[in-house]
Parts: sequence; C-alpha cells; structure tokens
Amino acid sequence: MKKNNTKMIVILTSIAILFIAGISVLAYQSNQPGHLDDFAQCLQKQGAVFYGAFWCPHCNDQKKEFGKSAKYLPYVECSSADGNSQLPVCSNEKIEGYPTWIFADGSRESGKIELEHLAEKTNCELPK
Repeated sequence: MKKNNTKMIVILTSIAILFIAGISVLAYQSNQPGHLDDFAQCLQKQGAVFYGAFWCPHCNDQKKEFGKSAKYLPYVECSSADGNSQLPVCSNEKIEGYPTWIFADGSRESGKIELEHLAEKTNCELPK
C-alpha cells in the first residue's frame, strides 16, 4: 500500500511541475513584444486609419496578419454592437465597405491590404 501512495505522489508532483512549467512558458510568451509592434505604431503616427467591423472576415484577416501587434493598429470600429448599423464616426467619413484604410494624404483603399503596400503608403518600415 505504501508503494502505491509513493507512486501516486510522484505522478501528481510530475503533473504539477509540468502544469506550472506550461503556465510559465505561456506567461513569458504573452509578455514578449509582437513582431509588428513598431510597424503598427508607425501606421498610426503616419496618420493611417483602419475602419472595420467586428463581423467582417476581411477585417479580421487584416488584424490576424498583425498577430499580437494588432492592439497597436489605428483601428476604428464602425459597427453597432448588434451589427445592424454603422456608427456615426464611420458614416461621417463616408465609409462604404470594410475594411477601409484612409491615409494622411486623404487617399483611401478598401479591402485587405498587403503589409508591403501599407509600408509603401505610410513610409513605415516593415520588419523582415
């Protein structure tokens, strides 16, 4: 009986150590900067604005390209919470489709834009 208790303690201790190690790795990774943090911040500094809607698949694809760095995008949500209407901030800008990017020079582009093209339009350096 004592041998079984010792075995169980070793197994539970091993599981606990693996669990703690896994949590530690996840915490470390979440505290690391995103690969495109500087690029996304530069887009904002250069006056680019990304108008989209939470329900828009192309907008979500654009955000996914930025990964963890998406939090720094100059993003404006255009949809009401129920997804049935456009917010005034976007209707005032005459946003007709999502995503729409408006740049400092007043030009607009609709649809998901390649990162290289965003870099060209804003003179922001895209990391390799």
